[in-house]
Amino acid sequence: MAAKAMLRTGGLLFFLPLLAALCPLFPAQSQQAAEAGVITIESDLQSADNSTGVITASGNVRLVHADRGLVATSRQAQYFTEEDRIVLSGDVDVIQTDGNLLRADRFTYLLEEGRAIANPLPGQQVFSQWTLQPSQSVLDGAPVTTPVAP
Repeated sequence: MAAKAMLRTGGLLFFLPLLAALCPLFPAQSQQAAEAGVITIESDLQSADNSTGVITASGNVRLVHADRGLVATSRQAQYFTEEDRIVLSGDVDVIQTDGNLLRADRFTYLLEEGRAIANPLPGQQVFSQWTLQPSQSVLDGAPVTTPVAP
């Protein structure tokens, strides 16, 4: 049976903008903004160690950060509350709704620094795929060209 946990974050993967401003006059927007930093983790087993401040999820881990359009899967996830660090390990796949993809054996995200580190198994490589947006032209969508001298 999958267990669920919600963890506090200062931001998550792939360097996207932080939370939207709260507006008390619009309850739906306030609720959305309040949930913007929520990460949901589903796994076969979860445990928390109050003495170390480490929360561990293991077995069929699925981490979702809906506000960032991000889903990550791995064999294990650990949240180090004292260091504000998340470590995913074992067959890590990180997928964003915009098409960005990362595959590694170990993925570390330093929340406070907004920095990510991906490591492969020895002798292998990290794989990433990014969707690049073409530059917008100033003139009605026509491509901008630079003349070449003969």
